[in-house]
Amino acid sequence: MSVEIHPSAIVEKGAELADRVKIGAFCYIGSEVQLGAGTEVHHHASIEGNTSLGEACEVFPYAYLGGKTQDLKFQGGDLGLTVGDRNVFREYVTVHMSTIPGIRTTLGNDNHLLAYSHIAHDCTVGDHMIMSSNAALGGHCVVDDHVYIAFAVGVLPFVRVGRYAIAGAMAKVTKDLPPYMMAEGAPASVRTINKVRLERSGFSKDDIDIARNVHRILYRSGKNRSQAIEALKNHPERDSWFVKGMISFLDVDSKMGCM
Repeated sequence: MSVEIHPSAIVEKGAELADRVKIGAFCYIGSEVQLGAGTEVHHHASIEGNTSLGEACEVFPYAYLGGKTQDLKFQGGDLGLTVGDRNVFREYVTVHMSTIPGIRTTLGNDNHLLAYSHIAHDCTVGDHMIMSSNAALGGHCVVDDHVYIAFAVGVLPFVRVGRYAIAGAMAKVTKDLPPYMMAEGAPASVRTINKVRLERSGFSKDDIDIARNVHRILYRSGKNRSQAIEALKNHPERDSWFVKGMISFLDVDSKMGCM
């Protein structure tokens, strides 16, 4: 199949459109944009800058990808946005390019961004993130796989969010959110494990019991963070995915501190 471009769309010279790309009415596609096979851009959406989308992505009306960073430290240079396969950007979603030359804002595969959500400059997002309406990631955030960011959540710059974590609706996430934990509040704090998401993802009861035990050690045992990490390193299930994943997350130097 060939590329389909509506007569009212503007596709600048130099843009690279792979097979089966569809460009709807009144879209704008900039000269440095690359769109993978089967990607569809619905009417009135805009993609510009040094932006690359993978295969089978879908960009809904009025979304804007590849916009110039809003970071006031921006000094110019070779900036970009790299998006993987099968990502969905609903109405009025914005994703901005990086601030620092040589570093790109990046999204992995199978992410779903709901209406009016925003990903700022220099963020790194993994796979299978769901980001609900009106939520926002500040600059330089790192979000691992299978994360859920609920309605109207604000994640401050430089915060990390671990795998299978959830930030509850309207949370203000000011510190790193460890993997498979649920955080709520303003400022947000860890309340429990993300049990529902773990169950839906096929983890066993034994796995979830280990996650609960990790939560108790970190947040209910009265240990300080160093003591809790030491307890995890000596845990009977220290070779399990849950314990190793938590230790790995906590061992990384944090710019914002950890919940």
